[in-house]
Amino acid sequence: MTIRAALALSVLAMLGACTPGGTAPPPGGGTATQTIDVNLTLHAPVQTPYGQSGGFSPPVTMVPVGSTIRFMNSDGTGVNHTATLVSASTTSFPANPNFSLNALNRTGTTISSQWTSGVMISGTGSQTILVDKAGTYLFGCFFHYASPMRGAIVAQ
Repeated sequence: MTIRAALALSVLAMLGACTPGGTAPPPGGGTATQTIDVNLTLHAPVQTPYGQSGGFSPPVTMVPVGSTIRFMNSDGTGVNHTATLVSASTTSFPANPNFSLNALNRTGTTISSQWTSGVMISGTGSQTILVDKAGTYLFGCFFHYASPMRGAIVAQ
């Protein structure tokens, strides 16, 4: 690759990362296929293969490896929410996710690591989370998990 081509790719990557809804390439090269927004609001509970899910739309998000996820708190009532990983190893929502207070602070940037959006006030979004590994990832809201504000990401 010429220096000119490498520079052009770098500029495009930076522009994509700065554009609302844009994506930057994942670490190690390649390109992210898309950023998928998961909406947090007062969605009625529905039955999923993992148990009752509510508050997130869609309740089960199917994504390709290489894409990114962003959670958006569109709850117009001014209520705070989180999107916090429950477990990457369980196949159903546990009765008690045992969230720690760490769920209130934004951490993690890959789906396969421990991540949380931290507290998101109405109208704000999370960091983007790279879908770096296939699997099923269950998550929920620190404040409203029992409501049942929880969802699943299935990465393929």
